[in-house]
Amino acid sequence: MAERILLVEDEEKLARMVEMELQYEGYEVDKAPDGRTGLDKALTGQFDLVLLDIMLPALSGMEVLRRLRRESRVPVIMLTARDTVVDKVSGLDMGADDYVTKPFAIEELLARIRAALRKGPARRGEGEELLSAGPLVLDPEGRTARVGETPLELTRREFDLLHYLLENKGRVVSREVLLDQVWGFDFVGETNAVDVYIRFLRSKIDERFGIKLIHTVRGVGYVIREGEQA
Repeated sequence: MAERILLVEDEEKLARMVEMELQYEGYEVDKAPDGRTGLDKALTGQFDLVLLDIMLPALSGMEVLRRLRRESRVPVIMLTARDTVVDKVSGLDMGADDYVTKPFAIEELLARIRAALRKGPARRGEGEELLSAGPLVLDPEGRTARVGETPLELTRREFDLLHYLLENKGRVVSREVLLDQVWGFDFVGETNAVDVYIRFLRSKIDERFGIKLIHTVRGVGYVIREGEQA
């Protein structure tokens, strides 16, 4: 069965060219000319991958991605003429799987598509179980988190940090280990990055919901323990 790709692109000529190339490669393709239509189609769950432009009418590509990631882990490749580091980081932090800058060679786009499809969205029952602490529940496969029935809107880095802390619930994790495991051994930046992102998580979880999950162990690091009233 052919894999289905949704192309959300308002440049008609480019959209038609990409559609023809994808069809030639054996993919089924559906198109959307604006962000709102693209989001509605993407949320049907009928697609294996979404190609998403950033500069779209009705709803920006970033907003489409943000809303889509509340409910779906379908692979998303951003297509855009914007090539700044800030744009790329923003898209990836919001959950994009890859980023291709216009103008692009169709061969490069096809290679990126094949790579994203090989990873695919994680399927329930074949991988990690839900993680929880008090009312906080995190789904590693769906990359979603909620407190009670309220979903949390987390950047990719916030999610990864929360995921690692929950995997080690009850165990104090040092800043150095968090930098290595969440940011990567080749991270170049301020050493207080962990503290900054811990503050982000506390504002979205502990402070918002009046619970105490993320604890500081002075001089050592951080630990998640079952919630208590803040």
